[in-house]
Amino acid sequence: MHQKTGRSMNTNEKPHLYLHRSDNLPESGLRTDYDPTFIADDVYREELPDLQNSSDAVQGSNVAIQKVGISGFRLPMNYATSAGNMLNLETCVTGSVSLKAGIKGINMSRIMRTFYTFKDEPVTLALLGDIVKAYRGDIGGMYAEINLRFSYPILQTSLRSGLEGYQYYRVNYQARINPAGRVQTIIAFDFVYSSACPCSAELAEHARDTRGVYAIPHSQRSKARVFVEVHEGEILPIEDLQLHCLNALKTETQVMVKREDEQAFAELNGASIKFVEDAARLLHEQLSRDPRIRDFEIACAHLESLHSHNAVSVIAKGVPGGFRADFNDFDQLIC
Repeated sequence: MHQKTGRSMNTNEKPHLYLHRSDNLPESGLRTDYDPTFIADDVYREELPDLQNSSDAVQGSNVAIQKVGISGFRLPMNYATSAGNMLNLETCVTGSVSLKAGIKGINMSRIMRTFYTFKDEPVTLALLGDIVKAYRGDIGGMYAEINLRFSYPILQTSLRSGLEGYQYYRVNYQARINPAGRVQTIIAFDFVYSSACPCSAELAEHARDTRGVYAIPHSQRSKARVFVEVHEGEILPIEDLQLHCLNALKTETQVMVKREDEQAFAELNGASIKFVEDAARLLHEQLSRDPRIRDFEIACAHLESLHSHNAVSVIAKGVPGGFRADFNDFDQLIC
């Protein structure tokens, strides 16, 4: 019995559904040219082999996989600012589902196709929940998770000169759904700041006061990554999260500076000296005051200029069943 296949057509004829495979081949064997006029109709697509849904093709242990999907596909998406304006930002997407035992694999392209149905919608945590529900339904699996990574610009004004420049913040929107259908949405936000060491500041002042020696306390570029889970139905703009970090830590790195700004930054560091433990507690205090935030985790790294290693700290709010202060990937906090 001959297997059916589609055929090519010229512009003057209506499409024919099928020819026998042997009618479509030259005498010398398989065709080696690409036919741009070939049409794949519904019947042809239905007959295409689908290895993913074959249990016979499973290799290795025939067990469930907790997470399988795609990472690194990009598209522009719309994000609303706190002022109501819309920013169109390049977004890097990771999507995954769980896979039951006995199934070879998932249809990877379905994750992208499902996601693209939402591409023109303004991105919110609620929309993220809708997307993760949709593609778990389209692809299957008990669990599903998506992650959007993007760089968010906020205009920063210099400390004294009034110059303005855009500060860019690395942001991750995450949504995951469990077998019971509960959706959890999380924002991960990176904040880069300067940390002047209190111990070094005291020792420098001691050298000046007791021996008249000019000494400079050490400070370093530092980063905090905050993970926040927002109460269902609440909205937490990126600008508000940035202000929480700024109000807690004070010494955000600057974009545009003149000499008066550099002097002001030195004074600001002197007024806001902090160990890495202080940074974590200051952020904890600030985030705890926001009733929109259900839970949070904070990881800080001070990239020591005195040592060849870094100082780090991690703290969580302490919600039962919530974040566990288990962040360990401190290389991600190098800035």
